[in-house]
Amino acid sequence: MPTPLATLPPATRRLLITWAVLMGLTLVTMLSAQLGGDARLAALPLWSAGLLLLSTLFKAHQVLMVYLGLRDATPAWRGAFVGLTLFTLVLVAFGYLLAR
Repeated sequence: MPTPLATLPPATRRLLITWAVLMGLTLVTMLSAQLGGDARLAALPLWSAGLLLLSTLFKAHQVLMVYLGLRDATPAWRGAFVGLTLFTLVLVAFGYLLAR
């Protein structure tokens, strides 16, 4: 007997699987912030901030490719959006390291 997910159209299945992965990564991000220690106003440890930025990069990439449809766009459009996302995350990481 096929699973309910297998009976859905491929586009809907891709959206639901992507949504589930994004929710899982959101939980990972939340847990990595909680594992940073008891001091609520202190900066996150470097490993936790790195995990948060990597998770954010992957989530942004998934949103761009699946929900915005850049998977079917030209390489120039994909490169521009991924490049801007990466640039933004590098700025955030630089600001974090500078503040430490």
